[in-house]
Amino acid sequence: MRGLLPFYRGLYTLSNRQASRKAGIVGSRCGLCGTQSNSKPQPRFGLLFDIDGVLVRGRMPIPAATKAFEKLVDSQGQFVVPVVFVTNAGNCLRQTKADQLSHILGVPSNPVVSLPKIEAVVLFGEPIRWETNLQLIVDVLLTNGNLGSSHQTQNTPQLHLLACNMDLMWMAEAHSPRFGHGTFLVCLENIYKKITGKDLKYEALMGKPSELTYHFAEYLIRSQAMQRQWELPVTSLYAIGDNLMTDIYGANLYNRYLEERVARKNPKAVAKMVSATGSTTAVPREEEIDSLWESELALPSATSCKSVLVCTGVYNPNAEVPSDANHCIKETVFHGHRDFIFDPGLVEPGHIVQDVAEAVDLIFEQEKFVPQ
Repeated sequence: MRGLLPFYRGLYTLSNRQASRKAGIVGSRCGLCGTQSNSKPQPRFGLLFDIDGVLVRGRMPIPAATKAFEKLVDSQGQFVVPVVFVTNAGNCLRQTKADQLSHILGVPSNPVVSLPKIEAVVLFGEPIRWETNLQLIVDVLLTNGNLGSSHQTQNTPQLHLLACNMDLMWMAEAHSPRFGHGTFLVCLENIYKKITGKDLKYEALMGKPSELTYHFAEYLIRSQAMQRQWELPVTSLYAIGDNLMTDIYGANLYNRYLEERVARKNPKAVAKMVSATGSTTAVPREEEIDSLWESELALPSATSCKSVLVCTGVYNPNAEVPSDANHCIKETVFHGHRDFIFDPGLVEPGHIVQDVAEAVDLIFEQEKFVPQ
């Protein structure tokens, strides 16, 4: 029964089209139009926005989001910097999410671009009836997709399995975080091991904090800059989120990758890393995904991805007892997925701000960017 729950994670990006264009959502390319006047400042950074807990709480917009986007859109309805929405939410169609964001933020978004169908068992979002779905997925896995047969728990190759959302919790209208798809995966993994005695294996883990998500987000940011004919390269990314275990972990993980990518292109930096570690294994091989996407864009790659944590979602600074916020973060219980290693440095944000409006102000100040 291949193709069970055939969904794919959404990477949402608002375009710079005129307000009269139909709202939509992008899943591959950005499709921006228009050129940039030489009289306007050209940004050298892009923004990656989480949605739930940063821009909205359930169906309710966070007031700071409107304030923030007033600074990001000019009088012609165009974004003054490249913007991409990176979300693990899978509770509605991309088109629906695009319409919601357009209405809430008061800016247009571009049409949906279909993504290739994935021929595998894909777990995308937490279901409503957990018991029923857990039973069905276990049936599919233990029969290799043949539901007409009985369970085979020994010496049976596992069907390919992909998981597209690892959030243990997420923030809606309720005062406390809600169970996310990561919690559903914890249940599935433990049930599978209890029955078979073996660990559930994933063909791939996608979505935040997976590096693949940030690879694609960077590609979309660079696409926007190219299609706007901005001459200055986008060298910095800023990831704004409310969840330490996905938004901040993922951004810092990708920043670590970017630093290593820069080092690979600098023989002196490579030699220094080898000297410090005594091995070349500290320098990873060039990713195939890099060569694929970079070959399509004749633009320099980003060199950093900086994390910015907001306090309007999952992260609640008032719930921590010690006064040192960084200490609290390092001592926190790891809510990340089983297959990700807990590294305190990866859940420490580059900046902590109250809301997304403060985040945009901070980034503009850091970049010395004054929109016109």
